Amino acid sequence: MKNGRIAVPSNGEGGLEGTRSGHFGHCDVFTLIDVEDGRITRVSALQNQEHVQGGCMVPVNLLAENKVNALVVGGIGMRPLMGFRQVGIDVYYDSQRIEIEPVVLDLIGGNLPEINNDQVCGGGQAHG
Repeated sequence: MKNGRIAVPSNGEGGLEGTRSGHFGHCDVFTLIDVEDGRITRVSALQNQEHVQGGCMVPVNLLAENKVNALVVGGIGMRPLMGFRQVGIDVYYDSQRIEIEPVVLDLIGGNLPEINNDQVCGGGQAHG
C-alpha cells in the first residue's frame, strides 16, 4: 500500500509505539496512519465509539467516515468483515505481533495478506 490511510485497533492511546488490540470492535482507539508514496506522513488516534452487543457496524461506519482505506486485525467476525468490504476498506491479517509499527511497515511493503473468509472468528455476536 503506497498511498492511503491505515487503521489499527489499539490499546491505550495508540500510536506507532503502541500495541494492537486483540479485539478490534472493543479497542480503546484506532491508530490512523497516513501513507504517501510508501512513507508514513502522519499518525493520529481516533477514539472508538461504544456500541452495544451486535452493533459491529459502528466501527465500520466510524472508519469509513474517517477515510480509512485499510484495516489491520488479528481477528474479526464475518459481519464486520462484510461491512468493511461494502464500504471499500481492505482488511489485512496479522495474528502474530501486537506491536503497531512493524505491522504497518509490513502492510506498506506489501507483506501482509488480506484476510480470507475462512480466517474469520466464529461465535456470532461475541465478535465485533
